[in-house]
Amino acid sequence: MKRTPVNPRPLITVLGASGFVGSAVTRELARRPVRLRAVARRRIAPAPGPAETTVVTADLTDRAALAEAVAGSDAVVHLLLADGGWRAAETEPGAERVNVGVMRDLIEVLRPGPGDGTPPLVVYGGAASQVGVPPREPLDGSEPDHPGTAYDRQKLAAEQLLMKATAEGRVRGVSLRLPTVFGESAALGATDRGFVSAMARRALAGQTLTMWHDGTVRRDLVHVDDVAAAFTAALDHPGPLVGGHWPIGAGRGDELGHVFRLVARTMSDCTGRLPVAVMSVEPPPHAPATDFRSVTIDSTPFRAVTGWRPRISLSEGVRRTVAALARQQDGGPVGAGTRGRSAGARPSPAVPSRSGKAGP
Repeated sequence: MKRTPVNPRPLITVLGASGFVGSAVTRELARRPVRLRAVARRRIAPAPGPAETTVVTADLTDRAALAEAVAGSDAVVHLLLADGGWRAAETEPGAERVNVGVMRDLIEVLRPGPGDGTPPLVVYGGAASQVGVPPREPLDGSEPDHPGTAYDRQKLAAEQLLMKATAEGRVRGVSLRLPTVFGESAALGATDRGFVSAMARRALAGQTLTMWHDGTVRRDLVHVDDVAAAFTAALDHPGPLVGGHWPIGAGRGDELGHVFRLVARTMSDCTGRLPVAVMSVEPPPHAPATDFRSVTIDSTPFRAVTGWRPRISLSEGVRRTVAALARQQDGGPVGAGTRGRSAGARPSPAVPSRSGKAGP
């Protein structure tokens, strides 16, 4: 990442800094000697650390506000997600404006910084599910994309805008296609929408954990702290990554029946109560085909370039997630004593296991 003669500390701007992934990335960057601009729609507290942190509150669908938010940035981490998450893309007209329109505007308003005129770096939080129904296992990023949902089509459209602008020399774009991200929150209000946390909430409430299949469907689960580390790794090694999309994953492919039973046992260990039951139920008619196909991700190319690898095991990640939610129910801080937006997932008769719905 470039540094200007005027200020040897690069300016890194995080868009969506109040979200689940965005707050974790912001916290990770705050530990570095950089200038950090954390941009979110709602007011947030600066993450502690040696970074020179500025918090900006803005509606980034306002092009002028976006231009002001990213002015002078050496690098931008794009982690915006429309309110309502991936489901909103199917029903909310404004979702496309956030999921695609902001990227279009970002490319237009970004300008090379002072010095050598190198185009700014943009690291985008894409989704593994952009590929559509997985054609094989594992996915390594070479597969053709056939997105089957509105959300995945919007994520792919934003990524394509970024890659086109990169080919034209206007920015240096990198897309990290994220797997199923889970974990405890890094900041107040940055709640995980994903199925692991949804099941943990159900278990803590004494409710049965339900699946839309027999439990053998697999997901590539990566803890949010490891995902944050992937973004910092991309910022550290942009050269070979620019112009490409890079799947991020643990490479395990965890069976969801195992994950749900692990959540139930972990809740029992945490509370002293008996584990709740885990059972299969009939899926609703609207369930997408991707919910019934397994996903394992081969992130070897990204690892080879950056040295990144996930460090938090599934059992440790689930333990931290359940413990943080238990503390929250008891009135304690959400992430106290742990490392970890999305608005909280509402418990429902069954929770789909989306494969890569990673939001801010």
